[in-house]
Amino acid sequence: MHYDMEQVPGIADPVDRAKAAIDLMARYQSHVNELSRIRREAIEEAQASGMTQAEIAKRLGVSRGRVGQLASSGPPPERAFFGTDLVTVSLGGKYEAGKAPDQKPSEVVTREDLNNFEHLRKLLGGMKLDAQYEVIPPSGIVNLNRDNHVVVCGPRLSPIVAQVLEGDDNLRFAKDHAWHLVDQVAGKEFRSPQDEDGSAGDVGYLGRLPRLDGKGTFLYIAGIHSIGANGVVHFLENNLAELYREVRTRRFSTLISCRYDPATLEVLESRRVTPLYRHEG
Repeated sequence: MHYDMEQVPGIADPVDRAKAAIDLMARYQSHVNELSRIRREAIEEAQASGMTQAEIAKRLGVSRGRVGQLASSGPPPERAFFGTDLVTVSLGGKYEAGKAPDQKPSEVVTREDLNNFEHLRKLLGGMKLDAQYEVIPPSGIVNLNRDNHVVVCGPRLSPIVAQVLEGDDNLRFAKDHAWHLVDQVAGKEFRSPQDEDGSAGDVGYLGRLPRLDGKGTFLYIAGIHSIGANGVVHFLENNLAELYREVRTRRFSTLISCRYDPATLEVLESRRVTPLYRHEG
């Protein structure tokens, strides 16, 4: 149960009262973080439009020095790319191999996906966002109708995700002798170097796609192979501010290629190889 400020002092049990106070403080802190981000972004926008710090200070009724402080305090504007509160990262699960016939198979995620989550968690933590992960069962059933949601799962593992991806008229996964990605606008195929010449590279899809309930979006990341998703996360780690300026929280999709160390599976470089296709006018 969520209590408001007026209700908390009236809770009879002291431990329940303390718990309610802790929960409410966490909710307020989440709001404070997001408001700080909005304030910082608004000041940056005002400066980008040509206003001086002195002019902004006069409008806000604060000192010029205070405007400088406000412009650099709080989470960066690009935090909104992921959400406003605890971010859930859904990772595609597979059944664990090698189980005896009488044992129930465990649902596991790949080493690459766990590594991916750790990179995302660190990136989000730097923007004052907490993250948790869940495993999408091998049935591929995942609840897409949530805020602050990132899905890292290939379409072959989730028919629900595959269905949503069909709504992207620009970029698409396809399969002949191997899975690959297609830029339908440019009429160009992107195949994984792993499948072509065995070299340590891959291609991944990055997009913001519509929820099934029509009430928002979710971030979607997937590679032709698992490591391709790591390439997308590497790209976000190094280009998030610029990407956010381009698309904000609107729907889009693009493709990212990457090179990685085959021994450690650490991504060495990543780059965008298609335009940022916007799905909204």
